Amino acid sequence: SARHVGVVRFNPFRDAGGDQSSAIAILDDNRNGVVFSSIYGRDSSRMYAKPILKGNSQYRLSEEEKQAISKAVIREL
Repeated sequence: SARHVGVVRFNPFRDAGGDQSSAIAILDDNRNGVVFSSIYGRDSSRMYAKPILKGNSQYRLSEEEKQAISKAVIREL
């Protein structure tokens, strides 16, 4: 079951104010789960989901996604 959550808010664009974008990692005790990224822009917003297996993904992870996974893993201790 999903028991470990890490959240990172960030601003990917210099011309947009505030930390409206986020990366959220939701993991189980084996570090399996998913990381969601929401990128907020003035004209559009996008959401991405990447599967996580043992703390890693077969897809390239952004720095913010890596931070969210690290936060979720640290909460395991």
